[in-house]
Amino acid sequence: MNITVYCGASLGENPSYQEGTIALGKWIAESGHTLVYGGGNTGLMGLIADTVLAHGGQVIGIIPEFLKDRELAHPHLSELRTVETMSERKLALIQEADAFIALPGGPGTLEEISEVISWARIGKNDKPCILFTIAGYYQALEQFFDNMVSAGFLTLEDREKTLFSDDLEQIEHFIASYQPPAAREYRNKT
Repeated sequence: MNITVYCGASLGENPSYQEGTIALGKWIAESGHTLVYGGGNTGLMGLIADTVLAHGGQVIGIIPEFLKDRELAHPHLSELRTVETMSERKLALIQEADAFIALPGGPGTLEEISEVISWARIGKNDKPCILFTIAGYYQALEQFFDNMVSAGFLTLEDREKTLFSDDLEQIEHFIASYQPPAAREYRNKT
């Protein structure tokens, strides 16, 4: 299957982020999956691509021309696709995916994983969404999602369709048994 991974173009301050990224990259390659990601050669992006390649896996990178021109594109991928805009890149990453995993990253990473989670709620994404919460990185966001449930902005059923975990066995099981949420319906006030 194709695993789209969103992650930072920086390594982050905690060495655990790198260790978790390497573990995920090995799992992707050794499970026979293909990594689909933003095509970069820096930070966790470069690290996960290098790890998958080093363990015999396939890597598809999708990068906008303006970033490729800055020499940020990874030079040794199985396939590198160039698009014009960030919006085209995001759409291609979504279309290629059988599952989505977010490693630690910044606002771009959060935007991308949030988009596919929200699309699942309206019936436009039937693929599992996982936040790989290395060293508790996404713990505050997980609590915020739980708060959305208690505040009435997210159903418990929809909340359970997004996994926060650092356990690769749990992630593998979640992907294998995933059932997409029913498309959210809106009703007028009466």
